[in-house]
Amino acid sequence: MARIKANGIEIEYEETGSSNDPLMLLVSGFSGQLTRWPDALKRGLADAGRRVVCFDNRDIGLSTEFSGIVPPAPRDIVQAISAGTPPEKVVPYLLNDMAADAAALVTALGADKADVLGVSMGGMIVQLMALNHPERVRTLIPVMTTSSAPDLPRSTPEAQAALTAVPETRTAEAVAELAVKSRRVIGSHEDIRATDDSIREQTVADFNRSDRPMGVARQYAAIVAQPSWHERLGGITHPTLVLHGAMDPLIRPEAGRDIASRIPGARLEVIGKWGHDLPDRIIPVLLGQIVPFLGAHGGT
Repeated sequence: MARIKANGIEIEYEETGSSNDPLMLLVSGFSGQLTRWPDALKRGLADAGRRVVCFDNRDIGLSTEFSGIVPPAPRDIVQAISAGTPPEKVVPYLLNDMAADAAALVTALGADKADVLGVSMGGMIVQLMALNHPERVRTLIPVMTTSSAPDLPRSTPEAQAALTAVPETRTAEAVAELAVKSRRVIGSHEDIRATDDSIREQTVADFNRSDRPMGVARQYAAIVAQPSWHERLGGITHPTLVLHGAMDPLIRPEAGRDIASRIPGARLEVIGKWGHDLPDRIIPVLLGQIVPFLGAHGGT
């Protein structure tokens, strides 16, 4: 792993593949560290001729932490914005700022453009990259994410509770047990979902690498306060592949369909038995969609 300065912050990143290949940026979801990206996915993309870079978003993992800044409660954020306060004045940062981080990272890594793939919150970030920094994007791959349209179906109550649950004690073991329970709610069908033991092992390793509960809270605030962008998606001209799980209870498949319907020429693939996770058994299926898409759009 390495660290680089971009958009005024320090970003921890990891690289797979040849530095001579076209850059592909993997953008993590809410609270997710770069360690969450499956090795098989990174290797598969590198073998397909991409310089694959994943990184810790701001406030998570080993990238710059906005320590000492307490975000407002979600209800207070909504009330303040409804009363006319500009969103950027309400929270420490917005998803727009995280998109600017990713765009600046492309430049800092010495590339003009990147294929950008983001999951969940990362999928929101890559859409905003394409809208706010189009010159840095070659192709766009939003995964298990939303267009921000307000009329889309909401998460199931169980999935929303799993997303926002906190452990009774802040220990690696307690956080790991909560992750296991959460994955049973929002994850893929049991035929392909990761085992409880592997989820525990990954969560404990992540906890020991970095534990930033207030960073998680600030990222959540960024999602809540971010102005909607769905009405702008018709202006995206990048080749776009939208991937979504048919079983996703957190960000429902209708959200992926909405993104694809708004971006001209976008292709949508809704995959059976897949939920809101990246289990090893889904990786060959995803590569089977992503690799031909990248091949069709070159690397220039």
